[in-house]
Parts: sequence; structure tokens; C-alpha cells
Amino acid sequence: MIKRKKRNEFRHFPKKFPKKMKIKLVGVFTAIVLAFVFLTGRAAALNLTKGDEYQKQVMSQMRSGSQTIPFKRGDILDTNGTALATSERSYNVILDVAGLLETKTTYQNKRINATVEALVSAFGLDEPELREILQDQADSRYVILKSNVDYETGRDFQSQMDQNADIVCVTLEDSYVRTYPYGTLASDVIGFTSSGNVGTIGLEAYYNSELNGTDGKRTGYLSSGSSSESVIQSPTDGNSIVTTIDANLQAIVEKHILALNERLRDNDHEGEGTKNTAVIVMDPNTGAILAEASYPNFDLNNPRDLSEYYTTEEQEAMTDEERLDTLNALWRNFCVSDTFEPGSTMKPFTMAAGFETGKLTGNETYVCTGSYSYEGVANPVSCIATNGHGTETLKQVLENSCNVGMMQIAEVLGADDFCRYQHLFGFGEYTGIDLPGEGDTSNLLYSADNMQPIDLGTNSFGQNFNVTMTQLAAGFCSLINGGNYYEPYLVKEIRNANGDVVETKTPVLARKTVSQETCDILKDYMYGVVQEGSGTSAQVEGYAIGGKTGTAEKLPRSEGKNLNSFIGYAPQENPEVMIYVIVDEPNLAQQAASYLATGLAADIMEEAFPYLNITKTE
Repeated sequence: MIKRKKRNEFRHFPKKFPKKMKIKLVGVFTAIVLAFVFLTGRAAALNLTKGDEYQKQVMSQMRSGSQTIPFKRGDILDTNGTALATSERSYNVILDVAGLLETKTTYQNKRINATVEALVSAFGLDEPELREILQDQADSRYVILKSNVDYETGRDFQSQMDQNADIVCVTLEDSYVRTYPYGTLASDVIGFTSSGNVGTIGLEAYYNSELNGTDGKRTGYLSSGSSSESVIQSPTDGNSIVTTIDANLQAIVEKHILALNERLRDNDHEGEGTKNTAVIVMDPNTGAILAEASYPNFDLNNPRDLSEYYTTEEQEAMTDEERLDTLNALWRNFCVSDTFEPGSTMKPFTMAAGFETGKLTGNETYVCTGSYSYEGVANPVSCIATNGHGTETLKQVLENSCNVGMMQIAEVLGADDFCRYQHLFGFGEYTGIDLPGEGDTSNLLYSADNMQPIDLGTNSFGQNFNVTMTQLAAGFCSLINGGNYYEPYLVKEIRNANGDVVETKTPVLARKTVSQETCDILKDYMYGVVQEGSGTSAQVEGYAIGGKTGTAEKLPRSEGKNLNSFIGYAPQENPEVMIYVIVDEPNLAQQAASYLATGLAADIMEEAFPYLNITKTE
């Protein structure tokens, strides 16, 4: 009988390797160790002999991999397509100092000298300073020697490098520099940029995200064939904005503003011509701002230069904080940001509220004795005519700019309706203008609850509450265009880098303020102001012009400081243009001089109206 083996006996493994196998394993292990030692030694040898060369190659590829291709910031164009702000192609000059100093000894001095000489000659660098960089930053592979080199200079240097193999380790990195072709033109409207394409004020700041694009990238690597390859992600350029500003009209306005200030500066008084002079020209039928300027202005290409207004000694005496405050005041857009008491330019608004509420009919008469008294108030409120205007019609009250007549109208109108219409005309409200820093006047007006009779009286002729120029200009346009309040605006189109229109900004009709009938009555009254009232010096031959003058006493009243103004329009029928002029604290012994504002308006209109093709009288 055959005896079976147990099942697990077939799975028996020897507990020890045979001697022959042991010898083979030892041999394999020894070979692996020797190979590892060889490779380690080889790597160490390569690091000692060619480590710098390989490191340079790697660093070069790394720089290539992280190289940024800058986008082009969009242009700011006037209404006719003229560039008011643009970005010009330029270069940053980059030196690989370590690479230059690693040149083989045989050629080192020759190439260093050739490179230094070429850099000094092409870019106006200081040779001792450049030699010092080579010494102090010997390990650096990325030193910016000069920024924003113009395109032609950069291309000339590139040609020089191509022709001379000894000029090495210099890279011209693409860049753009923001430029303003017209210097000071519309400076506080356009604004400027700080480093990194950051809009600082004006349209540059308000439309910063539209104007900016996205940087591209150039990525470098070695292919399987050890050749250099690169992948380029193209940048996305920023959009351009087309404004409602007319550069030619803007230049006309600024020319006459400067002329006025130069005349006033020539007087035998100390100081500047005016504290502020500002002008807004608008299309009353759309809210488009055609020109907006203020004095003093500044050069957008060098916005921190104060030499136009301060001597070197005065600037050196400024602390850093004082210099910053001075610059901020210079950059501030008076037309948008500053608040002030409007004076008699408020009177048409008060009358409009009276007509709209039915509390005025146009048949009223008033007696002006030169002042008006309020119960409980010691001193009466004076009129511009201290001896009184006598008996006046409602139209004559506006033509003569009579404060006493306006205070009597205000009593009839009442605080509730007066305050309600103030807000309807936009006072105390934001206008929505597409500029940063709009002045807040919400707390600078009375409410019906806290308005005393004397407050109502002085408010009726534009004292004791504040407005901005933009507020009053927008509200006034509704008084002459049939009662349509349009939001004021400065940008009409946004275009992409190819010039295609991606957004059109249409006029925004916000609300109705008054009726056409009220507009017609007020225009008749304001035409009388220019024809035979306080605004006769605003007349321009050949044009039917209406408007209203203003002279506001500034706080404190005892100092005799005044803000003079004129707001007007043309032609009388179907107005095509509105102009608002402010002359703040003129350099005169007697600052109450509304003739300065009407005269400046007339000078501007005389030159601007033919250019704008404003309809003339028959």
C-alpha cells in the first residue's frame, strides 16, 4: 500500500539559500553600490567644473518662464477721437550682472568694457555708477538700469547688440509709459496714473478697471531635442474711453481762464489772480459735459511739479505733510468736489418752485426799500441796492437781482415747498457724475423742520446753504430745456483694443423738474437779465443769450471774500449750450465783482460759439 505524503509537505521551502545563490546576491549588491558611488562622484565633479554654467542655464530658463508681457492701458479720447491720454511703447533696460561677470577670462574685460560703453552711450547712464553696480550686485541676474526708455532708442540699441557680439547680458524688457499729449489740458478731469497703472484722480481713477487689461506671459523650456522652446500667452490690452469733452473747446476755455488770472496777477496786489476759476460747458439736452476746467491746473506728465506756483525756497520750506496737502489741493477738481454758497444764481430756481406750486403767477409786484427785516432778528438783511429798487415786477426782481423781492417770494412759497424743490433740482443729492470725489452737500442744506424764516429768506437768494458746480449746472439745464433733468456725464463710449464699440452710454433722463410753461417764463426773465439787467456784460454780438449773475459773500462775512458767478445759455429759443463760470476770491480790493464772471463767459462764448456752430439771431 502506497503511503501518501501530507498535503503541507509539498509547500516546504528551504530555510537557507544555497551557497551559489549567496555569491550571486553579493555580486549584484556590490555592483549597485559601485554605480551609486560613481554617479555621486560624477555629479560632484560636474558641480565643481560646470556648476555655474548649468546654474546660469537654469536661471535663464526660470527668468524666461516668469517673464511678464505687459498690457497696453487704454486711451482716453476726446469726443472727436483725439487722444488726451495714451500709453506709448517703451523698454526697461535689464542687465544680467552675474552673467556678464561669468564671461570666459579671455574675453571678460573686453566684453564688460564693450557692454558698459554701449549702455553709457545709448542710455546716458553714469559709467562710475554702472561700474559700482557690477561690483556691488555681482550675483544679481536682474538689475533694472533704466525704465521707460523710448521705443526708438531701444530699437537702436538692439541693432547695436545684433552687430556687436561683445555687447552681452542686456535685455530690453517691453513696457509702456503713460503720456498726456496736451500737458495741462483738462488736467483734473483726465487725471493721471501712479506706478502699476493705477489711476489716481479723474477719469483715470473712475474708469481704472476699464482702462486696464491683463498681462501676458512668456514661458520658456527645453524640448526633447534640447532646443529652446517658448509658449506665449498674449496680453489683453485695456479698453479705451471716448469722452464728451471737445479738446478744441476745452483749449478755448482754458486759454481765457489763464488770461483772466494773468490780468488779475498784474495788479499791485499780492497773491495769485484768483483762488479758483472754474468753467463748465454742457449740452443742456443730454447732460453731456463738453468742457470742464479749473485754475490752477497742473501738467499731467509731471503732476508733482509745483514750480509753476511756488519758488524753490517755498518748496524746500514745506514739510512732507505740507507738500502732500498742497498737491492734493492742486489736484482737487473744483467743479466736482468743492462746495460753496451759490449766491444769486439760485434765484431762478426759487422762482421756478413758485410757478410750479401755483404760488406765483407772474403778475406780482414787490417793493424794495434796500433791506428786509425779520421778527426777532436785530439786523435787517440788505439788498444789493442799499437805497432800494422801488416797486418791481417779478421779471425786474430777477433782472435787478433784488434780494428783498426774493425774500418776499420765499415767504409766499414757504419752507416745505422750497426744501422739496431744492432736492428735486438736485441740491443735497449726488448727481451721478462719472468722476471720483463728488462733494457731499446732504448735510449743508436746511430741512423744513429746522429752517427759520430768515434762513428761508437768505436761502432764496443763494446764501447759507452749499452746492457744487455740477449740481447747479445740471439743475439749471432742466430750467432751460423744458424741465428734463439729465444726469451729467463725461464718457459716451467704451471701445476695445481693436477700436470696436463695446458699450454706448446714452443720456440718462432722471426726472421731470418743471413744466415747459415755467421754463418759457424763466427764459424770458433771464434773457432780460443779459439784455438790460445785471448780466449785460455777458452779451455777445449775434447771439441771443440768457442767464443769471451771482455774488456770494463767503464765511466769515466780515472778511469781504466773495465768489462771483454767471450761468447762461444760448440761443434763447431751444438752448443748445449752457455755460457756468465761477471766479472765486479775485485778486482785487473789492472782490464783489460779478462783471469778472460775465466778462469771462463772454470771452469764451465769443470764440466758442462759432466753433460749436451755435444758432445765431436772425
